[in-house]
Amino acid sequence: MIIYSILSLLLSNAATLRRDMSILYSRVAIIILLHCISIAFCSLFIYKSLCKGIGLFGGLFHATSLTQIFHIFIFLLSAIILQLTAFYPRKVWIKEYSSLSNIWTKFFYDKTEIINKMGQQFKIIEYPLIILFIITGAIFLVSTSDIVSIFISIELQSYGLYLLSTLYRNSELSTSAGLTYFLLGGLSSCFILLGTSLLYANSGTTNLDGFYIITSLSNIANQDYISNVIYWYKPFYINISLLIMSVGFLFKVSAAPFHFWSPDVYDALPTIVTTFVAIIAKISILIFLLELVHYTSNCLFSYKFSWTYSLLISSLLSLIIGTVLGLTQFRIKRLFAYSTISHLGFILLALSINSIESIQAFIFYLMQYSISNLNAFILLISIGYSLYPFIYDDSVDNSMTNKEQYLKLLDRNNSPIQLISQIKGYFYINPVLALSLAITLFSLVGIPPLIGFFAKQMVLSAALDSGYIFLTLIAILTSVVSAVYYLGVLKQVFFDKPEYKLNPAFENVTLYGSVITVNHPLLLKKK
Repeated sequence: MIIYSILSLLLSNAATLRRDMSILYSRVAIIILLHCISIAFCSLFIYKSLCKGIGLFGGLFHATSLTQIFHIFIFLLSAIILQLTAFYPRKVWIKEYSSLSNIWTKFFYDKTEIINKMGQQFKIIEYPLIILFIITGAIFLVSTSDIVSIFISIELQSYGLYLLSTLYRNSELSTSAGLTYFLLGGLSSCFILLGTSLLYANSGTTNLDGFYIITSLSNIANQDYISNVIYWYKPFYINISLLIMSVGFLFKVSAAPFHFWSPDVYDALPTIVTTFVAIIAKISILIFLLELVHYTSNCLFSYKFSWTYSLLISSLLSLIIGTVLGLTQFRIKRLFAYSTISHLGFILLALSINSIESIQAFIFYLMQYSISNLNAFILLISIGYSLYPFIYDDSVDNSMTNKEQYLKLLDRNNSPIQLISQIKGYFYINPVLALSLAITLFSLVGIPPLIGFFAKQMVLSAALDSGYIFLTLIAILTSVVSAVYYLGVLKQVFFDKPEYKLNPAFENVTLYGSVITVNHPLLLKKK
């Protein structure tokens, strides 16, 4: 369904000359994703009746209940993100020519006093098309069962993300961030390709089921009478190969110590693009790692070394680095980036334990954090749009330092809110959005009775049951410390005086609108 839709959108993009059709394309993409949800939902019952699922395309992919559920989850989140570019939130400077009839019916942009009148984020007709490419790679990666399809799927997803990052051609920051993302993403792909090549060289098979069988039976390599036959099937070789491959995937999800690119990239990208890059790109990789860990972490290993120890080390470093470095941030998207790194520590901890309780905790944590993170980014975009009718209040700060700081911000059209100080006193401007942001941040902290508390409780309970006491203590301490920078944001939102006042042009203004009836020949024929 998605591939047919991509071909249709490609043809229509080539045929149209109107850049403002981008909004309609976003709405078409949302309809496509909703239809894909219905298809995946119907398929879910088929795979439940088969109990184990089925293999597709000669074993390159497989379809199970878990893969279909996360297909639905990815489709749903992507449809919500596309809502951000499917409507017209605009900055309007009310003057004599700026009326609802001119803006919404005649599109006389050049005759109105509309700031950002060309609406760059609504003029990119390729945006929904590239998002569909990325979603295709993501759902392929969730369902992959062969090292060939692993590399093809991750590259399909990554190439779309590189294009999406540099899609805003008028933004110098976006272009530099996309180039950084491309170079480091290429480096991580090298690790993945090296790991998959070693897996094939040492086992002679590309199918993941073959690796699962080999690792399950690898303990018999110590028996003398067949040691020569399966010499190359010792778990040491497969563990080294999987370790190298995991480094590439940890690069992709920006887990410590391979996190250094994500704060700069997230901060420089337009906020709408950051919303997609920060959420969808991680879900597919983490679900693939869940299956890989589950089938290769076997108690029959004859060596004490296992590649999943690297996930534990990355979990520890992510918890510490994401929390400590987040304390010094004053830019809101860099703060969200370090928050993501810290939460990845919890996700990787649940992933590496590999028990029934930890798998449940992993799935629940991944879903709730993706929804909470999406909510935080949407609120950030909404706050930026809601501040369009306001200007800086000179009477609040006589030194004008904050005003000068705001005016010097680059890429203000695509990322209106960049500094934490920009939402100072926002509760007095829009209490509903401020309270929504507070609830979302409290959930990310893990304060009961919000959903984030139960997710962290499940992960910590699974870690304690498996004997990871030290990591549990570190996770609790870092969770408490991370509350400091979240509460610092809320302190500025609720307890500081706002630095904005309503633009005088909006005071005592009456907006007039009119409905125009058009007798089009086609409509008359239909009548």
